[in-house]
Amino acid sequence: MAEEKLQIPNKKIRRSYFMVSLFFSVVVILILYKASYTLFAEGPMWRERGKSLVRPNVEIQPPRGNIYSCDYQLMATTEYQYRVYIDFWADGLRGDTLKKYIDPLSQELSKAFPEKTAGQYKDHIMRGWNARVKEESQINAGKKNVRKTREYPLFTTRKLNYLELKNLRKMPFFKLNKNKSGMITREFVKRTKPYGTLASRTIGDIYGEYEKGGKNGLELQYNELLKGIPGTSTFRKVNGRYMHVPDIEPIPGYDIVSTIDIDIQDITEKALYDKLKEIDAESGTAVVMSVRTGEIKAITNMGRFGSDWTETKNYAVSDQTEPGSTFKVASMMVALEDGVIQPSDTIDTGSGIFMYAGNRMTDHNWHKGGYHRISAEQAIWFSSNIGVAKIILKGYETQPEKYVEGLYRIGLNIPLDIEIPGAGKSIIRKPDDKTRYWSKTTLPWMSFGYETQIPPIYTLTFFNAIANDGKMVKPYFVKEILKNGSVEEKRKPEVIKKEICSSKTLKLIQQMLLGVVEGEGGTGGVVRSQHVRIAGKTGTAQISQGAAGYKGAGLSHQVSFCGYFPFENPEYSCIVVIRKPRNGYPSGGVMSGGVFKRIAEEVNARKNHLKPKDMPKDTLHPVVPGVRAGMFSPTEYILGKLDVSYQEDVRTEWVSAELQDNEVKVSDRKIIDNLVPNVVGMGAKDAVYLLEKQGLMVSLSGSGIVRGQTVAPGTQVVRGQTVGLTLRN
Repeated sequence: MAEEKLQIPNKKIRRSYFMVSLFFSVVVILILYKASYTLFAEGPMWRERGKSLVRPNVEIQPPRGNIYSCDYQLMATTEYQYRVYIDFWADGLRGDTLKKYIDPLSQELSKAFPEKTAGQYKDHIMRGWNARVKEESQINAGKKNVRKTREYPLFTTRKLNYLELKNLRKMPFFKLNKNKSGMITREFVKRTKPYGTLASRTIGDIYGEYEKGGKNGLELQYNELLKGIPGTSTFRKVNGRYMHVPDIEPIPGYDIVSTIDIDIQDITEKALYDKLKEIDAESGTAVVMSVRTGEIKAITNMGRFGSDWTETKNYAVSDQTEPGSTFKVASMMVALEDGVIQPSDTIDTGSGIFMYAGNRMTDHNWHKGGYHRISAEQAIWFSSNIGVAKIILKGYETQPEKYVEGLYRIGLNIPLDIEIPGAGKSIIRKPDDKTRYWSKTTLPWMSFGYETQIPPIYTLTFFNAIANDGKMVKPYFVKEILKNGSVEEKRKPEVIKKEICSSKTLKLIQQMLLGVVEGEGGTGGVVRSQHVRIAGKTGTAQISQGAAGYKGAGLSHQVSFCGYFPFENPEYSCIVVIRKPRNGYPSGGVMSGGVFKRIAEEVNARKNHLKPKDMPKDTLHPVVPGVRAGMFSPTEYILGKLDVSYQEDVRTEWVSAELQDNEVKVSDRKIIDNLVPNVVGMGAKDAVYLLEKQGLMVSLSGSGIVRGQTVAPGTQVVRGQTVGLTLRN
């Protein structure tokens, strides 16, 4: 009996276990059946529906690499901008929540983005919400094909940068999660140059469509390194909204460290720009090169653009034109090397007119009677066409190929393989060329810079070799390639010719170049500086303009100066070329040489940390620098650092500044809330800050210092009103 009682529970347990097992078995069978049915019977339908919700192989553009100056200052970078929208149909967005936050949100928006008042922002956002309410009522009424307000723009035109977007996400309502606030952002990529036009054509540009990459300059030359490797993503629809799901992450591009020195670049651009304006020239080029290394420290190419000048074609590397009188140095070097002439030997240049093979050759002073008998050295000092031509005819009239071989020997024909796309090359004719007839006049005219085509950077490379004790180094623009901040490749100076001539000839040429500037009657006399010794050569070449010509004449001019400084221990070589000046007599010394002198003096002053008070009053610039209006504290700091004395009776944060009798006078400039401030005399940065702080919008025209504003100072502020500012140097 006891045994029977013990077995009863076991039977119940077995029965219960069986029932549970049966239940789960049925469930499993049903699941398997449903899975099989879904997989095989309904599979095609679901796969088609899934395809409609997935957009595969969407390319993700990688961050493009940065381009830096030689001291790692950004010269080109990728800026991400964002458009902001509100999805009023987001699942978590509620009307009562929006109404709760709309006032504080509108106030914050107006403070951060003052082009609209708080009331205007509120009205704009509520229009979007009311449109959503209307759409919902239409749907409830059974209306079909109602277009939902899923991307309502928060701003009509403005794109935000990352910091502005980050600030926006901290504002009332928008700090809620995306599902509750409905905030949607669309990213746009823009290539920007923090230093504006500085070395712009050399740095280069990219196409408007970001993924197309580099268009010119270093952006094009190093496009494959800079652009990185795109990734891919799948565009999936999740909770009624498409979003990227990365499959392969993009690989950012390499960074490029250029040889450009921002300070030297700035000096060079300003010096050239001011001269182009003064003489109303068509275009100009200036390049500064490190003598020992070949690093290009500054390069600017400015062409006329309307009534102003801006970076245009890269003339320095691409312009294959006749160099003019700077080429006489190469002719003299060949003649000295071959023993044709000695510096003290004399040549009779007559009255400045020389007839040869039925053609008339003149010196620039022929109308004053010419130079008559001068030494070979003076032929370079005075830039005598006749003097140099007679020297070359003396040695090579019957064997012109030997002269051309001499030009090749000193390295003028060596390809430089410049890193800038579209770079030209040196073209030096030979007597046996089949493409162009070698006439009797070719040799003498070639001797002083015609009948050849040499880009400015080739001429600079030759003069740089003279400064570098005869060693010719290749000019280059990129010194490092970085990956994630680490140096992947470091470029080193490349010697392309160990000696361009003998040391004896080199010393004679160096003294001749010094004589051009410091010798009595030298054409570069105006380039002589009390602060840094300069050696170089002036150049003037005529440019054919066809029958109509320039300003009605058949010829125009290209003027140049190429040389190096300081003479005793050369650090920099430089070439300045100016084309088609309209004001003044075309002169390589006065025009191009004036730019060269300013560059040399300012670069030398920067290197030696000279203060304004140490500069003599007969320098190119005033002893005391001009001071803009602005905040008093930084003005006081800078004047103190420069050791410039000033008068001040200041009780306000903002000041006006003017120069009176070589002394800076600083006075109060009151800024009153809700009144338009006076920003005339300020830089653009300070002016924009003050006006936008008052809730005004700003439109800029020109560059330099604010010279005029469209809304009169002291008038009542109308928030969102645009104030136009005219800027000039």
